Amino acid sequence: MTAFLRAYGLLLRWQTGRLVTLIPLLVVVQALLSSGVILGLGMLLNSQDRQAVGYLATGAPTVALITVGLVVVPLQVSDAKAEGSIEFLWAMPVPRLAYLFADLTLWLLVSLPGLALSLILAKLRFDSPLEPSLMALPTILLVALTATSIGYALAVSLSPVLAQLAAQALVFVVLMFSPINYPSSRLPHWAAAVHQVLPFQAMGDAVRYAIAPLAFPAPSHTYPLLVLYCLVGLIFTQRVMNRSH
Repeated sequence: MTAFLRAYGLLLRWQTGRLVTLIPLLVVVQALLSSGVILGLGMLLNSQDRQAVGYLATGAPTVALITVGLVVVPLQVSDAKAEGSIEFLWAMPVPRLAYLFADLTLWLLVSLPGLALSLILAKLRFDSPLEPSLMALPTILLVALTATSIGYALAVSLSPVLAQLAAQALVFVVLMFSPINYPSSRLPHWAAAVHQVLPFQAMGDAVRYAIAPLAFPAPSHTYPLLVLYCLVGLIFTQRVMNRSH
């Protein structure tokens, strides 16, 4: 365990140093996206429609977490594969799992500023009933880890070009066709049924309940579904990393 933690710390420092010039830009872009969801889409809403306002106010933080995990992570891992740095690190005598956890930690930290900004803007713009519960922190960590593990699994299993295309397609689906910023009742029945087994609606429902429990009921199968997707993503990524040894 001591060796694992030492490798984890060193790899986290290495990854942070490698991306030190890019991380501030990623934080700014993600913050702009989060604020754009609140301020831009908020112009399309009737501020008197409290349900719509509540969905947008709680959906923006979810979008901030998903964007980092499903878009930024595949793009950066694909770049690392293309330049050979990821193979260089995998060839070092350190646990592959330590590398994976170090990368996941870095991307979680990158997603937090946009998440915080979206919550602040939602409170100021809509006076939304955001009162985070004790489940807020573990829920945010679970959603961020699930999104990142899925993005990582895509990046390590696909070629850089295909991974970038998949990331762009996913963010389009998440922003436009996933019931995160609006209720699933607005979707066709078949699309709502599909989202019952996909992780995106579950991410939105979990964050909604965690930061606005008085306005949104406790989700039923949400947390088991997210844990399942998270474990599948991590196990699949670990196996691909071990096969490449």
